[in-house]
Amino acid sequence: MKKISSLNIAKSIIQFAIDKKGQDIVLMDMRKLSSICDWFILVSAESTRRVDTISKNIQEELHKQHVRPLHVEGRQGATWVLLDYGEIVVHIFHKDTRGFYNLEHLWGKAPREHVDTSTTAKRRRLKRG
Repeated sequence: MKKISSLNIAKSIIQFAIDKKGQDIVLMDMRKLSSICDWFILVSAESTRRVDTISKNIQEELHKQHVRPLHVEGRQGATWVLLDYGEIVVHIFHKDTRGFYNLEHLWGKAPREHVDTSTTAKRRRLKRG
């Protein structure tokens, strides 16, 4: 069986977050800055319910591909859920919590890509896929 690259899994995670109305999504390349992981994915949500929904959707969709997290943290309060997939760490924040911790600033030297989650961009992705 061919191993799926961590970048391709990261792109799938981003789509799974978009599918459940994830916002302000950023993919950060951590390969030259950290031995912890290759990619950080940051996602914001309007409510704790939405944080929980996004995290569950990511886990369920990756489970279908036989990809399981090494660790999950923060489900109880759902203001910041962390999904650790080894090479990929996903941070799903309530919008206010994300601003408080400001991981983008903490890892300011990491190359990053901001994902367009607008309705037009979603339609374009669906047509290509």
